[in-house]
Amino acid sequence: SASASEILAAAMQDYKRAIVIGSKQTYGKGTVQNVLDLNRMVRNNTNGDMGALKFTTQKFYRINGGSTQLEGVKSDVIVPDRYSYIDIGERDQENPLPWDQIEAVNYDLWSNYFDYDTTIQKSKERMDSSEQLKLIDANAKWIKTIRDQNEFSLKYDEYKARLDLNEEEAKRFEKLSDYTTNLTFESLPYEVALMEKDSVLKMKRQRWHQNLSKDVYMEEALNVLNDLKMTYGIKTKVAAVKD
Repeated sequence: SASASEILAAAMQDYKRAIVIGSKQTYGKGTVQNVLDLNRMVRNNTNGDMGALKFTTQKFYRINGGSTQLEGVKSDVIVPDRYSYIDIGERDQENPLPWDQIEAVNYDLWSNYFDYDTTIQKSKERMDSSEQLKLIDANAKWIKTIRDQNEFSLKYDEYKARLDLNEEEAKRFEKLSDYTTNLTFESLPYEVALMEKDSVLKMKRQRWHQNLSKDVYMEEALNVLNDLKMTYGIKTKVAAVKD
């Protein structure tokens, strides 16, 4: 995720309003761009479309003073994905603006009884024991290996042999798409009424719900929410006893 979604994730994390689950960090785009249309700068232009220039004019900062530029938002719970080992962040661009920090603002954390540390630890333990996530991580490493290949034989037999080997290795990751959870999803009542009149919408939602039911990340996110609810109940009882 990048830009505006990083601002939201950072704010939720800084105020202790959320547990961030995902890759090691977000994309790391903490800047604002403005576009200048060059066609508006030249009157009576007869040279066709002049194009536009994009200027970076501002940078975002978190309430703790840190920028989301390059560093992004670090996940509280790191889960592997297909691109875990691929360099695709803002920091991997040619001329990114550097990360910096300003003075933090005065802010108060959300007062709550949720036990974040215990919840995060439980999630990490589930991650470590998940065969699906282990296979996803292995797939990510394999993708990195294939992507880094930069020498190719010009001999047909050798080149064909490499392609065959890659296809054979790829077969062990086919079962990633077979994963299913026990989750079921339903549309909201207003949308159910719409789907009775719109078969295309109904088909899209059915496909979406089916994909969600096979989503290991959605499954873990719901596990985390359930764990948070449990810790809330325990800590509120402890607080009541102390009072």
